[in-house]
This record gives sequence, structure tokens and C-alpha cells, in this order.
Amino acid sequence: MRYTLHVNGQDRSVDLDGDTPLLWVLRDALELKGTKFGCGAGLCGACTVHLDGHAVRSCQTPVSDVGKSAVTTIEGIGETAIGARLQKAWLDVDVVQCGYCQAGQIMSAAELLAQGHVPSDEAITAAMNGNICRCATYTRIRQAIKRAASPSFASAAARK
Repeated sequence: MRYTLHVNGQDRSVDLDGDTPLLWVLRDALELKGTKFGCGAGLCGACTVHLDGHAVRSCQTPVSDVGKSAVTTIEGIGETAIGARLQKAWLDVDVVQCGYCQAGQIMSAAELLAQGHVPSDEAITAAMNGNICRCATYTRIRQAIKRAASPSFASAAARK
């Protein structure tokens, strides 16, 4: 069946079975390789993308369920103010070790920061629950989220 998806601000058409997970549509049909396959069961968070701004596990989301929702991947999140701040904070704090989980981590953090306030440690823990980092960079991930959320960092990023 033919589906037209709105991905990273562009309409993209694919002809696939409706049960095909969005993860494989993005990676194989649309050649967007930033979204990673981790566990295939929605438990690790490596495949996290946004549907209309909400973090979802793309390995568990059939393409037929996407409908008219806007899909944002790690390739597109940097075009948003929050995504750009997160990516800069990730680099400033040197979060990445192996990097495999980081796309999903940033996508989950972006949904959290879109709430418009500086999150508490408890809010960060809740929002990032289910995003697994095999390298255990959780302390740096938390530090980068706090940095990206701080008003002074946001104002400095906006001036650039």
C-alpha cells in the first residue's frame, strides 16, 4: 500500500505493507539511518522518533498508524531550537561514548524540554526512563539536558 509520510518537514511516499514498523520505513525505504534498531521490542529507546512532537518507539509503530502525523527523526530535530540546544549541550558535555543510543536519548530529551520549563532530576528520570545507554553515560546525559534547559544557555544559543 502507498503511504505519504511527513518526515522532517517533507512529504515522502513509500509503497509498503502497513504492518512495516516505522523504524524500517525510515532506515530502509527513506535512507534515514540515524534512528537505530536496538531491541525491536520498544524497551531500549534507540529507535525513538517524534510523532507530532511526542516521543514514540518506531520499532513498535506500524507505518499504517502514522497517518498525517509529522514524523521528526534525529536528522530533523536539530532544525528546531530545542533540538539544536540539545545537540550543542551533548557536544559541550561530551556525552557520547559509543553513540549508539544517543539519537533516541536526544529525541526523548527534546520532548521533555518542549514542556517549556527547567526539569527537575525526577522529571528527567521519568522522561528518560526506558532509554538505555550501554556505556552508562547517564550522568552526562542528565547534565546535558539541564544545560540545554537552562535559560542562559537557551538565550546564548538563540543569539548565534
